[in-house]
Amino acid sequence: MKKNIAVINGDGIGPEVTRQAIKVLDSIAEQFGHEFTYQHCLMGAVAIDATGNPLPDETISTCLESDAILFGAIGHPKYDNDPTAKVRPEQGLLKLRKSLQLFANIRPVNTYPALHHLSPLKSKNLESVDFVIFRELTGGIYFGKKETSEEGNRAIDECSYTRPEIERVAHLAFKYAQQRRKILTLVDKANVLETSRLWRKVVQEIAPQYSDVKVDFLFVDNAAMQIIVNPKQFDVILTENMFGDIISDEASVITGSLGLLPSASVGNTVALFEPIHGSYPQAAGKDIANPLGSILSAAMMLDHFGLTKEASLVREAVNWTLTNGFVTKDIDPVNFYFTSTIGELISDYAGDRIHDKVNKSNIEIRKSTII
Repeated sequence: MKKNIAVINGDGIGPEVTRQAIKVLDSIAEQFGHEFTYQHCLMGAVAIDATGNPLPDETISTCLESDAILFGAIGHPKYDNDPTAKVRPEQGLLKLRKSLQLFANIRPVNTYPALHHLSPLKSKNLESVDFVIFRELTGGIYFGKKETSEEGNRAIDECSYTRPEIERVAHLAFKYAQQRRKILTLVDKANVLETSRLWRKVVQEIAPQYSDVKVDFLFVDNAAMQIIVNPKQFDVILTENMFGDIISDEASVITGSLGLLPSASVGNTVALFEPIHGSYPQAAGKDIANPLGSILSAAMMLDHFGLTKEASLVREAVNWTLTNGFVTKDIDPVNFYFTSTIGELISDYAGDRIHDKVNKSNIEIRKSTII
């Protein structure tokens, strides 16, 4: 199989973690006889510095001509700390989502037994946690009308949704639920918000088309609580843009590290794959960031290409590193391994270059590959 992949490294740790994902993809390509080619393009603070534009037109064109997009992270402190900035890195990502019509963000949440001790939840509440959040991505308050009064004492962020916007992501979520445990939970605030009442009405109307899927409804404040109290109850969560942004970050904490979770953004054109963590500028250039979210995003890309065996092998390799204690500084601040070391270990595993039980003494801490 031949695939063209647009690569947007982005800001902060984005280039480092994306480099490891590409390393793993190359290993998979060699092992299974595929050919992946990469076209690098700019977005975010690096794009502003280079062109004055957080999303150059060339990047949009490259993405549209590709089979998939691998994205790192976005954001920089010089913009985060300047509320008056007119041009911001995040504008590039929002524009990309809109330009490519990426209306659904898919975020799987799994836990790993080897990391249960790092979770704020008790181990008994972490067993069998396996759910997916479907977040609507191009509507709602993030894309609504924004207005600040002349004197600066009043601001407006409009939240708006249409029936077609809700229907298209809801159908995707229902179909996904049919392939899993057949439970879909709509998270809204229908007791207060008109947009949420429309969401609930549309989902209730669609539900009979998926009669094998059980549908639950939760207000977002209760859902946020239930994700902590009993996360294993969830299968597929469907929600609007801002609620999805918040609860998916909340859900990431229960895994033990924000650096572990991947995501896919899909819609009417090419799909985009990215870890859910931010740009983490404090770690940039230090080779200490956790690359697993990016590597697992690459696994989701392989699934998207129909390469399910290859994707399963990548996930198996990730689990192998965690089980054997090959982890980055966010997971073990004392006995940690470099970002590049983790990437090479997973690449070696995926490339069938690790055959026997590994003696950890043969791998130098914070050094690369097996000796």
